[in-house]
Amino acid sequence: YLHAVTETTLRVDTSRGEKLRINFDITFPALQCSIISVDVMDISGQEHLDVKHDVFKQRIDAHGNVIATKQDAVGGMKVEKPLQHHGGRLEHNETYCGSCYGAQESPEQCCNSCEDVREAYRKKGWGVSNPDSIDQCKSEGFLQTIKDEEGEGCNIYGILEINKVAGNFHFAPGKSFQQSNVHVHDLLPFQKDSFNLSHKINKLSFGEPFPGVINPLDGAQWIQHSSYGMAQYFVKVVPTVYSHLNEQIILSNQFSVTEHYRSGDSGRVQALPGVFFFYDLSPIKVTFTERHVSFLHFLTNVCAIVGGCVHCFWNHRFVCLPWPEGNHQEEGTRQIHLSFQSSLPIAAEPPFE
Repeated sequence: YLHAVTETTLRVDTSRGEKLRINFDITFPALQCSIISVDVMDISGQEHLDVKHDVFKQRIDAHGNVIATKQDAVGGMKVEKPLQHHGGRLEHNETYCGSCYGAQESPEQCCNSCEDVREAYRKKGWGVSNPDSIDQCKSEGFLQTIKDEEGEGCNIYGILEINKVAGNFHFAPGKSFQQSNVHVHDLLPFQKDSFNLSHKINKLSFGEPFPGVINPLDGAQWIQHSSYGMAQYFVKVVPTVYSHLNEQIILSNQFSVTEHYRSGDSGRVQALPGVFFFYDLSPIKVTFTERHVSFLHFLTNVCAIVGGCVHCFWNHRFVCLPWPEGNHQEEGTRQIHLSFQSSLPIAAEPPFE
């Protein structure tokens, strides 16, 4: 009775225009950081492809030790390159403006890095078949970077702020783009036939943490045994409000999940390799409210336990008497006769049992 108890209530969620915050921390022990991308899309049609804001990657070795940490950032290293956007070569005292190789949206657009060219290709719905044929990618050593990270893993973690509507986010190799209204990933530059998507979910939560919250996917692992695999998690998000005694209110979420895995069976259409989280939102909101148990309730239970008499405030008098000998429950459990007497007007006469 010195601690608060928590009451739970359910009501229809009438909130509008809110954002959904996703906190994730996932380790891929056999997939290098240079080829992993994060995409988010929802049923409203809004897409965030190759998300880099608030996303961090840690290169790890075969034993799980961290090699290097970096924050994903838009664009790559911008250095002077010989091929200009007009197709000619960089002249003396001429400002560099790299070619987009036909993917530019306007004549003035410049692609000064390999990332700029890949982004321009993505918007066009094209795939980069040979990065070494692109000056920017060749000069930056795009393929060499992938080869240098061969045998490494990646720990990717961060935050996603999305619309509070149903959708999905996923981790997959290659840069994604839309082709004939189909979401695809450009895997040709990596020159690999298979990708090991084995992973461990260190943390996955929706919103701020609150007392007693349980995230069912924390610590979950999946080992890929075939040449390719597709892991799917179907998540039902339940809006949750936690109200502390000090009137602090936490707006958060709980979730339940079911899992499904697809492997590379012969004779089947190959699915996009990746780890997918499909989420939907419950129309019911759960509210947890902390409160203290009344002191009157406390005295009642103490009286029942000790079998004596307690006089308290407001002219209430509690009298606790044991039942007659031999009148008891099974297994020796003692029964208590509790009578309540009060000077206040009440609807029924004592004693109450």
